[in-house]
Amino acid sequence: MQKQIIICLWMLVVFAKCNQPATNAVYKNHDSIVSCEGNLPARFSPINDTTNIVQSESSLTGMVKIPSGEFMMGASDNEGRQDEYPQHTVKVNSFWMDATEVTNAQFKKFVQATGYITTAEKKPDWEEMKKQLPAGTPKPDESLLVASSLVFNPPGHPVSLNDASQWWVWKQGANWKHPEGPDSDILGKDNYPVVQVSWDDAMAYCKWAGKRLPTEAEWEWAARGGLINAKYPWGNEGVEDGKPKANTWQGSFPDKNIKWDKFYGVAPVKSFLPNGYGLFDMAGNVWEWCSDWYRPDYYESLKNKTSINPQGPPGSYDPMEPTIPKKVVRGGSFLCNAAYCKGYRVTSRMKTSPDTGLEHTGFRCVRDIEK
Repeated sequence: MQKQIIICLWMLVVFAKCNQPATNAVYKNHDSIVSCEGNLPARFSPINDTTNIVQSESSLTGMVKIPSGEFMMGASDNEGRQDEYPQHTVKVNSFWMDATEVTNAQFKKFVQATGYITTAEKKPDWEEMKKQLPAGTPKPDESLLVASSLVFNPPGHPVSLNDASQWWVWKQGANWKHPEGPDSDILGKDNYPVVQVSWDDAMAYCKWAGKRLPTEAEWEWAARGGLINAKYPWGNEGVEDGKPKANTWQGSFPDKNIKWDKFYGVAPVKSFLPNGYGLFDMAGNVWEWCSDWYRPDYYESLKNKTSINPQGPPGSYDPMEPTIPKKVVRGGSFLCNAAYCKGYRVTSRMKTSPDTGLEHTGFRCVRDIEK
C-alpha cells in the first residue's frame, strides 16, 4: 500500500512548502524564494512536435503594440521577495502582446487544427518522473500513473497556510477541457482563459500562432503600463481598496472567498479595466508563463549595468529543489490573497516546472515587430 500512495503523498508534502504567509519577514528569510507556483515534480517529457504546423493567418487581431523603453526592473519597496532585488536597468524593444490571456476558444482552435494533446492528457512517464524525485522513491502502482492535474479543493474551515495539501488535489481527468476535473467542462466559457496548460503546451500554441512567450522583462515592462515604480498595473491603490481592479481572493484563504470582485474562480477575460497599455488581467485571474528559466539570484547578475532585451539566465536553478528545472510565471491568480501570496504585485516572480499545469495557470503571447 505504501508504494501505491507514496508518490501522491510526496507531491502533496512538497507542494505544502510553497505557501508561506506573505509577510515581509518570510520574504526576507531563507524561505523567501519558495513560491506558490513551485515545488512540483516534473512529470512528463514534451508531447507533440509542432515544428511544421504554423497558423497561416498572420493577423495581429487582439494584440496591442507595446512601446520600447527603459525601466527599473524589480521591487522598489520592502514588500518584495528576495528574488525581486536588486532593481536594475532594463531596455526593451517594442513588441506586440496579446491584450488578454489566451482563451479557451483560441486554444480549442489550435487543438482542432493540429490534433495537439496537452501534458495533462497524457499518462505520466515514470522513467522521466523519477529523475526529479528523491533518490529511492519507489514506483507507484500503475493505477496511480494516470493522466491528471492539480485542482483547487477548498477546505470547509480555516487551515494552516503552511500545508497546501489542504487545498490542492491531484484529480484524474483534469485538463484544459475539464479544468476542475472530469465532471467539469468549458461549455459557455469560450472567453475564459485556458488553464491546466504546461509551459510545453503554451510553447506549442505560440509556435502554431506564429508568436512566442514573453520574456520576463517584456512581461514586467508591459504589466507596468507606463507607470514608474507602481506596485500594481493600475498604480499603488490596494487591490481591495476602491473598486475591484483584478480577480483575486477576498476573505479567509483558502476556505472562504467573499467574492467582493464578483468571482470565485477564473473570470472571463476583460472583466476588469485594462492597464495603461490596454492589457487586461496583468494582475490576478491566472498565472502567465514566461519564456525565461528561473534563478533566484538572476537579478544579482544584472545590477549596476543596463541590460538590453534580457532573455533570462541560461539555465534554471532552484535551491529548494535543485533537481527540478523551473520556468518563470507572472501576474498572480484568482487564488492570490495578501495573507499568503501577493503574486498580483507587478514585480512578483514565481516559478514552476515546464511540464506542470494547474487550474490557475495560463499564458498570453507576444510577437516581434517586423523591421
